[in-house]
Formats: sequence, structure tokens, C-alpha cells
Amino acid sequence: MPAIEMTSRQRVQVAMDLGVPDRVPTFCQLAMGHYFLHSEGNPFDLWMRSESLADAMVAMQRRYQFDGILVNLPGRDPDFEKHFDRIERKEGEKETWVWWNNGNYTRIPDDDNPHYFQSSGNRYFPTFEEVDPETLWYVEPWDLTDITYPYTWAFEQEPRPHEDFFPSYHSDTIRAVRAKVGDSISVQSEIFSPFSQLLELLNYEYALMGLLDDAGKSHAMLSQLTLGAIDLGKRHGAAGVDALLISSAFAGGGLISRGDYETFVLPYERELIQGIHQQYPELKIYTHTCGAIGDRLDLMLQTGTQGIDTLDPPPLGTVELEDACPVLKGKAFIKGNIDPVNTLLYGDEQVVRKAVEHRLEVAKPGGGYILSTACSVAPAVRPELIELMSGLTRELGGYGGCYA
Repeated sequence: MPAIEMTSRQRVQVAMDLGVPDRVPTFCQLAMGHYFLHSEGNPFDLWMRSESLADAMVAMQRRYQFDGILVNLPGRDPDFEKHFDRIERKEGEKETWVWWNNGNYTRIPDDDNPHYFQSSGNRYFPTFEEVDPETLWYVEPWDLTDITYPYTWAFEQEPRPHEDFFPSYHSDTIRAVRAKVGDSISVQSEIFSPFSQLLELLNYEYALMGLLDDAGKSHAMLSQLTLGAIDLGKRHGAAGVDALLISSAFAGGGLISRGDYETFVLPYERELIQGIHQQYPELKIYTHTCGAIGDRLDLMLQTGTQGIDTLDPPPLGTVELEDACPVLKGKAFIKGNIDPVNTLLYGDEQVVRKAVEHRLEVAKPGGGYILSTACSVAPAVRPELIELMSGLTRELGGYGGCYA
């Protein structure tokens, strides 16, 4: 009897369960600049409006025939326009300036993440010394405004109590995407790890110095940020996501040692995963860490993560898939390893074909693999190369009807 083709959602779920689906699933995280350049929406609307971003995410998923969508921005305040002053775009510039009633502004490039600036032209970060760990809950670096302390959302003037910290609109993009794709596509979301939040709060250099100068206070801050991340993860579970990505981008060897990973990352990510699983035990939780992680894959598994994303190959990172598979297979699903820069941004059709064939040869056997770029698809990547990558996976990634 011929095998029944799975839906994309089923296919991803089986792979995340370390099983063998009908074929290797494929989907990538797209940089915001890629949405700006290649979807029909304009950058202002995509950045400011939950519904517009959801439309773009679904449109690009359909164009690339991805099996999943990662919702990696929080929902937006639907009343943001009452804080709006004017939009400016100077002739010859490739960015839009949005001015707010408070005198601050947001610069929205045509092909990159926007940033919010104080009227002075600076970005605000609190100092390590002034932060009281007990006041912390969660730090969202991609809110409409900049980092604030104590943390406030968008243009709110007062910090929210921990028990009601996240605004009602926070999961709007997740809900909008799910409503558009129904049960056919895997819908996933992203939260920031405690360590990533700490670095975003203080700015990277000063946060890393804080680890050295006052480890005790750093641990207290990480503990509080873990509680907030658990709270948010449970809210995403309630919004109906199929899987949750912990963005722990800065926990690789390029920034901290293996020993510091054990001290400042591992225990808090373990607590985070356990805390969410207490309420949503079936929710798949996996980890995104960039760059040099070849020396800490075993430590990442100790967090309880159910999958590892990126697995940057040289020269971007230190992970050869042939080395990672013996460590990870049967313990966590694998997602990634296609070089987004040298293969997709600077490569051509032949380079992409060779890269896909190699990843499938190494990681496809036995299941538990999702083909993806190691990190985000860059803004300037030609869409036809992503279509080729996805098409090759559908063509070559089948399991011959033997799946479970």
C-alpha cells in the first residue's frame, strides 16, 4: 500500500520526535530584511503591525514551500499610531525615519532590522550597577522602542507587575499566523534565553564585564530573567505554538568559554526548559546558538533541549555535521548546517545543490533532521536559491515510504 503523504506540520513533528517522516522537512528563519525586500508589505507595516508581519510570513512560507514558520517578533501594540509624529525619507537614502511624539525616532532600513534611538542619537542601556535584580522579569530587544529599565513595553510609562508583565497583544502575531495556515503548517515561536536577555539589557561588553566583576549579582539577574522567560514560554504554549525556540545566540565559543557556559548558561536554560514543560510537557523546545559550538554540544544537551538549531559549519562556526551527528542523533533533533553566507548569499545553483546533497547524505538516515540554513537567511539572498534548496529537499529527502 502506498505511503500517505504527511502534512508539513506532521512531518516536522515526527522529525522533532526523532522519528522518520515521509521526507526530511525544511524551513528557515528569514532575516527581517529578507521580508522587507521580498514580500509585498512595506518595511514600516511589517515592523509595526502584527497582521502585516503575519501576512508576510505566510506568503514567504508558501513561496518557499517551507514546512514551518518561526514567529520571531512579539506582537505589536495596535494603538502605536497615537504616539506617532511623522515619517521622513530623504532623497537617495535607503531607509525611512519614523519620528515619535516624545522626540525619539526609529530608523527603518529597506533591508535590515530597524533601531530606535533617543533624540540625542544614542541608544539607552542601564548600567550594571543601577540594575536591581528583583525588578527584572523579561527583556525583549525587538520591541517597538529601545531597552528601558525598569522594563516597559512600547510607549508605556510605567513598568508592569510580574504577574501581568506581558501585554495582551504580545502573542498576536503567533495567533494571526496560526489562523492563516490552520493545522497544515508547523507554527513555532522564539523567546530569548536568560543569558541573551542579560547581554541585550546591558549591552554586550558591559554584561560580559559584569560576569567577571560581580558573578553573584549576575546570577541573581539571570535567575529573575529565567522566571520571566518561563512565563513567556507558557504564554506561547497557550497561544498554540508547535515548538518553541530558545534564542541563545551569544552562548557560543566566540563570546564565552566552555566553563562559563556551564556556569552562566546551562543551569538557567535547564530551569527554563523544565519550567515550561511543567505546564506544557508535549511542547518541543529547542536551542539556537550561533557560531563556535562544536566544543559544547554535550553541554547543550544537558540543558534538556530537544533539538539544536544552526550548527554553523566552518568558516562561520565550528560544527561539521559528520562530527555532530554521532553526538546528537537519538538525543536531540538537528536543524540547520547549511551555510547562509557562503552557500546562499555568495553561492550559486551548483553550490546549493552540493550543500543540500551533502547534508541529506549525512543527517537524513534515521530521521530526526530538519534541513535549514544554519542562521537566518540574509536579506540579499536570491529567492530562487532558497526555492532550489527547498525543492531539492523535497526531491531528494524522501524515506521511500518507510517512516514511523
